[in-house]
Formats: sequence, structure tokens, C-alpha cells
Amino acid sequence: MTAAAPGTERIRRHQWLASMGSAVRTPRGAAGLGLAGFVVAVAVIGPQVAPDSPGALLTLPFAKPSGRFLLGADFLGRDVLSRVLDGGWLLLLMAVAATVLGIAAGAAAGISAAYLRGRPDGLIMRTVDVILAFPQLVFALLLLSILGPRLWLIVLAVGLTHAPAVARVLRSATLDISERDFVKVAELQGMRPAAVMAKEILPSLSTPLMVEAGLRLTYSIIIMAGLAFLGFGQPPPAPSWGTMINENRAGLALNPWAVIMPALLIALLTVGTNLLTDAVGRAALGVDRRPGEAALADALDPAPNRAGNRA
Repeated sequence: MTAAAPGTERIRRHQWLASMGSAVRTPRGAAGLGLAGFVVAVAVIGPQVAPDSPGALLTLPFAKPSGRFLLGADFLGRDVLSRVLDGGWLLLLMAVAATVLGIAAGAAAGISAAYLRGRPDGLIMRTVDVILAFPQLVFALLLLSILGPRLWLIVLAVGLTHAPAVARVLRSATLDISERDFVKVAELQGMRPAAVMAKEILPSLSTPLMVEAGLRLTYSIIIMAGLAFLGFGQPPPAPSWGTMINENRAGLALNPWAVIMPALLIALLTVGTNLLTDAVGRAALGVDRRPGEAALADALDPAPNRAGNRA
């Protein structure tokens, strides 16, 4: 057995960049990036270009669209367009934070369980099974009902609901990676288990990590919008897309745009994220690559990383 060459290690660590680049060049990936990018731009730039204060009472409740109010008014007479533009940035920020937390906790649990095996494996995976017994939304609502609807707790609750599924996926991938020669070489060189997992195994799991990150971000957006719809989110009068759907559903016949626009933006974001995630997975597996591109990737991609891709 011989240690991996520095060039091979560098390729293995940066393989996710090649997969992302290949993904966005496909029609599926380009469409997903366009949809998700548009909604992110609305959420980030919206507060700076909103025509009015999102909390100002400006006209009659459920007023129809006009030249002054392009999307009409909500149930209190506030400008729907201003609230839509200002209501997405915190949702995205919280969704990203919950996804990072869930991916980090799930990856640590899954890789540790597969590599350490024995009693640690049994303890970690039985804990995962207990959390998986609760549906994600129910588990989040349980924590919020006990400790109260605080924003940091919403992020923590949603992140914890992602960790078990991520742990299962990465445990399966790590079982194969941990038997590869480059891992055994690191062990023979006296590298500590924590260092082996962080420096040798984790970089080889770039593809499943990217796919899981995209899926969990989608779930985070849906769950947080659902929690806001149920009243667990920013307290009024702060705008939130999920809260707007709940507040204005009684006036659908009078001004449907107060419900349609936030629901449409949430839908576009989830569809775009799913398309991009699917494109990344297909590109990493070589499904959507051109023949020359696939041959080049196979020549550069070391065996340990291809094993991670299959997982």
C-alpha cells in the first residue's frame, strides 16, 4: 500500500467544484440555478428596493392592485409588494443556518458511527432511530411547544430534524470509504481517528454531502415556512412569506396576490433548489456528462472518490 499522491489528494478535496461546474452547464442545473438565484435576489435586494415600509397602514384592507399598490393590500391595508420584498431574507438565513447545523451534526454522527463501529455505532444509530420516529414538523413543534417560539430555537429544531437522515446516508458511504487503501495507510502512519475522519474520509464524501445539503435546504425552507404559517416565526408585524399566506387566506376572493406571491416564491425556491441538487448528483455520477468530459473526469478522479460518488 502506498500513500496517495499530493495531486490526487488535491483533486479529491476539490472534486465538488468540478461537479458543481458540470451541473450548472446542464439544462436542469441552469434552470435550477436561475430559479433559486432569482428568489434569493428578491430576498436579499428586496428590502432595499421596497416602495413602502412593510408595516405601514396605507390603504383599505384587501385593496385590489393599482398603480400605487402593484400587488394590492393585505388584511390590514399594508402594501403586499413591500411585504413580499422584505419577507424572505430572514427565512433564507434561518434555512441556511438550519441546513448547515443539520449537515454538520449528521455528518459527524454518520462518519463516526461507520468508522468507530462497535458500541459507538450502536449508540449513535439507535439515537438516530429515535429521532427518525418523529416526523420532522412534529419534532420541531414539540421542541417549540416546550421552550417557546424563539428564532434560534426554530433553527436548532429544524437542524436537528435533518441530522438523522444525513447520518444514515453518510454512514452508508463511510462504510465503503473507510476500507480503502488511503485510509489504511493513514492509520498505519499513526494518525488519530478524528484526524482520519476529518482529513481522509470527509473529503471523499463531497458528492453525497452536496446532494444532502441541497435536499436539506429545500426541507428547511418548507418546514420553516410551515412553522411561520402556524404562528411559530417572526412575531407580527414583521413580514414573513409563511405568515403572509396564513394572514391573508381569508381574503383570497378580494386580493389573491397577498397569498399567491409569497406561495409562488417559496415554490420557485424549492423547485429551483431541487433541480440544482438533482443536476449536481447526476453530474457527479457522470449521467449528464458529455463523453469527453466523462473520460477526463474518470482519468482525474481517484478510486476513493468514485466510491464516494456511488454512495
